[in-house]
Amino acid sequence: MAERERRLTPPGRGVFVPRAQVMGFDDVRRALVRIAHEIVERNGGLDDVVLIGLQTGGVPFAYRLASTLEEIGQDHIPLGTLDVAFYRDDIGIRPVLPEAASSIPKELTGAVVILVDDVLFTGRTIRAALNALSDYGRARAVQLAVMVDRGHRELPIRPDYVGKNLPTRRDEMVDATLEGVVIGDVVPK
Repeated sequence: MAERERRLTPPGRGVFVPRAQVMGFDDVRRALVRIAHEIVERNGGLDDVVLIGLQTGGVPFAYRLASTLEEIGQDHIPLGTLDVAFYRDDIGIRPVLPEAASSIPKELTGAVVILVDDVLFTGRTIRAALNALSDYGRARAVQLAVMVDRGHRELPIRPDYVGKNLPTRRDEMVDATLEGVVIGDVVPK
């Protein structure tokens, strides 16, 4: 759950209470380096590859992944952001954040798009992202990179690159940031 979403969650839904840190700063950094190498290997380089961070939690990971790719000797990679709020099937339940706008760096037709998100849970955000991407062209392929895959899929969506598989209870929350990954609970206020 991204920090801005947590701050803007309507009152009465509870407060996130961290219970345990699952990954620290160095663990997240190592996972991003591994994912960067996997992306280069799978795609035979970065020709026609575009990174798209999902608003809001995936954007910091996309930026860090882009800089990590440059650090390991790859050319500059086009980097954008995608807000899927209006494509979601639960639009009335989740907050819509006006500062979380889409910014796609180039036409996506023929490109390999790598969607980047913080936590993969039910798969509904990724379904919405796939719908939103079609507004920007017909990508040759879409791949998914997530820092945490926590299971509980409701749709047949599977990540191509994973920082950490983290089995959770359905009622637990996972907060993934560049500083680390924390698991906790939402408790009533």
